[in-house]
Amino acid sequence: MDEQLKIGLVGAGPWARAVHAPGIADHPGTRLAAVWARRRDAAKDLAEPHGALTADSFDELLSTVDAVAFAVPPAIQGDLALQAARAGKHLVLEKPLAANVEQAQRLVEEVTERGLASLLLLTRRYSPEVRDWLAGLHKLGGWTGGSVRWLTGAVLGGPYSASPWRQTDGAVLDIGPHAIDLLDAALGPVEQVIAAHRGPDDLCHLVLGHEGGASSTLTLSLRLPIQPSVVDIAVYGQHGHRALGSGEFSAQDCFTALLDEFLALIDCGRTEHPCDVRRGLHLQRVLDEITHRAGWVA
Repeated sequence: MDEQLKIGLVGAGPWARAVHAPGIADHPGTRLAAVWARRRDAAKDLAEPHGALTADSFDELLSTVDAVAFAVPPAIQGDLALQAARAGKHLVLEKPLAANVEQAQRLVEEVTERGLASLLLLTRRYSPEVRDWLAGLHKLGGWTGGSVRWLTGAVLGGPYSASPWRQTDGAVLDIGPHAIDLLDAALGPVEQVIAAHRGPDDLCHLVLGHEGGASSTLTLSLRLPIQPSVVDIAVYGQHGHRALGSGEFSAQDCFTALLDEFLALIDCGRTEHPCDVRRGLHLQRVLDEITHRAGWVA
């Protein structure tokens, strides 16, 4: 692109401060043009070091940018992203995509109708390690099962523990999209939630059925005092067992790769990507079935 893409950031919490703002400001192809958040002081503190405008309203932010990046809870993102899409802005989105399937569907329709680029920050999907792992699995084929154990005390303390939606909705909606996405990409699209249970300590047990007959299990929690966190992801089948490594690429590295691909989509006029808004809708449908089957509605 001949000029830097002007991106507005919605949200000024810990994730926005650690990943979004510095990532956008430091990338040679993008400029952090404006920041808007519910608390103006927080937005100002984030915007000023990067030379960005502190917007007084979401409409003001939209009037100054080419694209919008979101670092807010799903219910807020769903409404605001729809407004941004109607204003013709390309989108960098958090997971889950929205508060519910209906809201996510409306966003997909708007993005598709207007031919906008959209990417969902499924962080590890942008790392070379994960892409190599998935490419190797797809080349061999024959995988019949998979598993994820993702156990952490993230909401017991630390920078993300004050998030009300994480405290309320827990592991399934926070780390669940990452885990489900990786198993879905490895084994085939999830087409059935076979079992879902949420017990004490936000300990969630899930069994998923995949297109083609594979199945997978997930054990997730944000409330177990485990140090360091346990994150084990693997598949198995006729070629044995293939585990995904812990990863050498940081969230910041992955966000930079996301921006590279976001710019490439816009530059080429393409809108389809494995992690675009349609991927978000697919994951939203799986999450919706999980929360209903487990007996609680997020």
